[in-house]
Amino acid sequence: MSTPVSGTHSADAPAIGPFAFRPLDATADAELVHAWVTHPKSAFWLMQDARLQDVEREYMAIAAHPHHHALIGLHQGEPAFLMEHYDPSRVELVGLYEPRPGDVGMHFLVAPTDTPVHGFTRAVITAVMEHLFTDPATERVVVEPDVRNTAVHALNATVGFEAAGRVAKPEKDALLSFCTREQFRTARAGEAPAR
Repeated sequence: MSTPVSGTHSADAPAIGPFAFRPLDATADAELVHAWVTHPKSAFWLMQDARLQDVEREYMAIAAHPHHHALIGLHQGEPAFLMEHYDPSRVELVGLYEPRPGDVGMHFLVAPTDTPVHGFTRAVITAVMEHLFTDPATERVVVEPDVRNTAVHALNATVGFEAAGRVAKPEKDALLSFCTREQFRTARAGEAPAR
């Protein structure tokens, strides 16, 4: 259902500035992404021991996949985060939940830094969600973070995600969570997510 992005899409984050997205280049971006995914702060990305060639191979496979796409998020023109979106009925969650038309799976990783900016990660996930919902076919975003990743569960809740329960994946026990277009709008308006 999702199509690769051509060009950039900007999302303005109050006090943080604009974000843009571009397709990840598995060869040109491999070194940068390798540094991000193997950083100790990125343990839940599950690539701590990956070699540079492993990262390049992983993202070449994603680039070749018709239902899985990887993007680099830019902040003030510089690479700042990684985003993946996928069809969860064909990738990641096949047979683990009941997919609906308009479901889009999502992963994101903010580049580790020693000088964090307050509110940056929330601004990133907001921009990611806005980007996904620019596709009128997207009705609901699906995520499956590790059940132990309490920080991301709390972050997800701020943009409207609601947990649906645990699912056992080969690489982790995950907390399956959903956010509809309406739940995201409500969260953006500063209200409690619709139930």
